[in-house]
Formats: sequence, structure tokens, C-alpha cells
Amino acid sequence: MPLRHLSPHDQHLFRQYGRGPTVPVPDPLLHHAVARHAAATPHAVAAEHQGARLTYGELDRYADALAARLIREGVRPGDHVGLFVRRSLPMLVGLLGILKAGAAYVPQDIGLAPPAQLTHVIRTARTRVVLTVAEHAHRVPLPAGHLLLPLDEPLPYAPRPVTAVGPDDGCYVLFTSGTTGRPNGVKVTHRNVANLLLTEPGGLGIRPGDRVAQLLSIAFDMAAWEILGCLTHGGTLLIRGKGIAAAARTADVIIATPTVLSGLDPAACPRVRTVAVAGEPCPRPLADRWARQAAFHNCCGPTETTIVNTMSRHDPHAPLLTIGRPTPNNTVYVLDADRRPLPVGETGEMWAGGDCVSAGYLGNEALNAERYAPDPFLGGGRRMFRTRDLGRWTLDGRLEHLGRTDDQVKVRGFRVELDSVSSVLEAAGCTRAVTLRRDARTLVSFVCPADADPDAARRAVADALPYYCVPEQVLPLAYLPETDRGKVDKQALLRMIEERLAVAR
Repeated sequence: MPLRHLSPHDQHLFRQYGRGPTVPVPDPLLHHAVARHAAATPHAVAAEHQGARLTYGELDRYADALAARLIREGVRPGDHVGLFVRRSLPMLVGLLGILKAGAAYVPQDIGLAPPAQLTHVIRTARTRVVLTVAEHAHRVPLPAGHLLLPLDEPLPYAPRPVTAVGPDDGCYVLFTSGTTGRPNGVKVTHRNVANLLLTEPGGLGIRPGDRVAQLLSIAFDMAAWEILGCLTHGGTLLIRGKGIAAAARTADVIIATPTVLSGLDPAACPRVRTVAVAGEPCPRPLADRWARQAAFHNCCGPTETTIVNTMSRHDPHAPLLTIGRPTPNNTVYVLDADRRPLPVGETGEMWAGGDCVSAGYLGNEALNAERYAPDPFLGGGRRMFRTRDLGRWTLDGRLEHLGRTDDQVKVRGFRVELDSVSSVLEAAGCTRAVTLRRDARTLVSFVCPADADPDAARRAVADALPYYCVPEQVLPLAYLPETDRGKVDKQALLRMIEERLAVAR
């Protein structure tokens, strides 16, 4: 009995708080949902990009033709097909065509990914076929025996292919950022993705005709939320060009990282009624600002638990900004180092269970054994995933996100949670804050806006936290540098501080 050590009251709360609602999911094959909209409203606009439009009927026909070609080339259910593209209308045809062929798409931003990374992706995911556009074909390091198909060449009409693909077959293979080593490919199934997109709140209330901004890199799993979240509900996807603001200006729905969202002005996005953020901790001022205009969802979950597995609609008057509760058909457990449930209010590591748990890492059984484990609370052969996020339950059953286990660093021999320092800075008036360890004795914080007072910021931390948490320097910036996935580029910040110190010497 895995709950025996808890009091009866905490056993009850463990079950009540840790389980999302049980909700039926309509046909979990995502391309079927898109096809239904194409059949019902073929002339509705599926996507816009730089003045060009693609209707649902056109998207469906082009994707059918591509799927037929892929099947002729030997692509079968269970295969992986590379989708090495930039944001574009052909990107959508490629994505949907791969799904219709029964395969999983393997997305990479061909304009940003270095050749060594593409080579690693092709080898690890065994993508014998890679789709791109003619303009970028020369960038693909194609091994002998592999096939490169350009998406911008016309294909003859072909009837809709019939494939024996099921909910537990792959939808996409997403490669993690690889900041701690070589990127790992995570296989995510149709069931995983449909469970978020085709239930609420993950569906974000998207309805036919709603305009959904597509701001993020195709290589980032939140782009699947933008793209498939829109197309499975009959919306119009606004694929951005170079500028983010233009696509957001006429959108009803925005899905973004806090870093990307912080570059947008709510007043310049008057139509926006729903916003969802994930990927990194959200500053409270940013959440408050958008929640006064729109339904603002603060969300959490790594790639391995299918985009996000907890969501909270934020109230700007609430005492806390939380990540809410598990999404439908999912569970969250706050466990100690021995994987035993902790009582409400105690901090532990969050493990995720239920239909969000992905199929695992490609070709890395040691990492699978480390991060995935049998779920003793659901049983029945189910698995749970170690998120490495720290959290605790509030008394009313919401999850507070308290940083990551790998964000806990030792400074002067004391354990410090970097996010807790940044949270104090944001509460003290900084719109954004990131704190990093420079060496074993030194923390450095980077804050926005550029006219923030560094001394006042350090005093705020000194007033709230122990002395060893006070950053040696607070560096105000006009904006924080971003990775290609729209998150704060921490390595760039560390290089920045080292360069400044070198100049000072």
C-alpha cells in the first residue's frame, strides 16, 4: 500500500488533488479531426502566412497526395519521417501528410539547426525519408540510401490513403534542447497529444474561425499545441514571418513561452481572449498584465509528458500564481527521494502519470530507466515520469512550482533555489528576472527593464532571503536573450557577464 505512511486525511487529498478529471477523448487520431473540418468547411481558411492563404480543402488534398507519395516510398505506420522546415504553409502540408501516411513527424527548424544536430536526429530517429523545401535542400546532411522530398513540388491528386494507425502509434518525435548533452528524441503518441488538445482546458476553447498565432519554432513541442490545437478545432493558423507582433495583433489565441509573450503588448493585441504560457517559470507581473485582458493559463510540463500536464487559469487578484491541477486523464504526484507521497504543503519532486506519459526516449534505455518508472498509484502496467520539477500542493489543491531539482545549486556550501531569488526580484518590481550561479561563491541576476535599480533589487533579495542568496551583481537589460525555442538563453547571459568582467579587468 503506497499511501500507508500518510494520515487518512492526506491519503484522501492525495487522491483528490493528484488526479485530473476522467474525460472521454473523441477519435484520438489527430489527422482525422482535421479531415472532418476539411469535409465540413472546405473553403474555410486553415492558415495564413505572409499574405498567402491555405483552405482546409486544399490542405487536406495536398496532404493526401503527399501521404500517398510517402506510402509509395515505403513509409509505414511506426516509421519516422523528418520534417526539416521553417514556418510556412508547406510545413503544414508536410506535417499532416506524414500523419496521414501513419508515420510520426520529426520536426527540425532547418534555418537554425546545425548540420551535426540534423545528422544526429536522422541517425537516432532513423528518418529514411526527410521532407523540406527546395530552398533549404542543400542544408540537409542526407546519408546514402535516404530520400529527400521537396514539399514545394506539385504532386498529382491521390485518394485518401487508408492506414492501420492506432492511438498508441507515434504522432511526433521531439528532440529535447540538449543543453546537458546530445539531444534526446522523445516519442509522443496520438493518444498523448489528443488527450491535451481534444479536451478542456487544453483545447483552449478554440472554435472554427478562431485565429491562433503560430509564433514558436517547429522543433519546440509547444508548436504542436499551436498548430494541431488550431487545426483539430477548425481555426485559422496565423503563421508568423520575421516579426512576432504582426501575427499576434489579429489573433484570438496565443500560446507562448513567457519570454516570447513578454515581447508583446496586450494593448496591441485587442482580439486576444485566451493566452497559455509554458516552457519556463512565468513572472507574476506578466501573468497579471495579460490576465486582466484574457483568460490566462499558466501551464507546466516537460516534453516527456506531452507539452503540458498541469494548467491553471490565473486570477490577477489571487494570492499565488500556480500551475493548477492535472489536466484530464492525468495525474501528478509530489514525492520524496524514496518516491513516497508527501503530505499537502511539503515540497517534493513532481512525477506525472496518466495518458500524458510519452512512449520514451529513442535508443536510450538507461535514460528511460532513470526517468520512467512503473506507476504504483494507477497500477495496471501504467508508467509515471520523473519531471525533475519541484512543487507542493496548496491547501486548496493547486500546485506551486518551486523550480527544478537541477536549479538547486550550492553557493558557499548552502543550497539555493535560483528561481526563488528571481521570484523576489520580480515581486520587487522587475518585469523579468533570471538568476544564475557564476561560480561556487557567486550568484548573478539579470533583470528587465533596463532602468531597473540594481541596488534596490539586491536590497529586496537581502530583505527576503538569507545572505547567501543575494546576487553579487544585478545586471539590468532591455531584454533577455532567447534560445531558438523562445526560452531565456542562460548560456548567453553567462557569456555576457564573463565578457563584462574581462573588460573590467
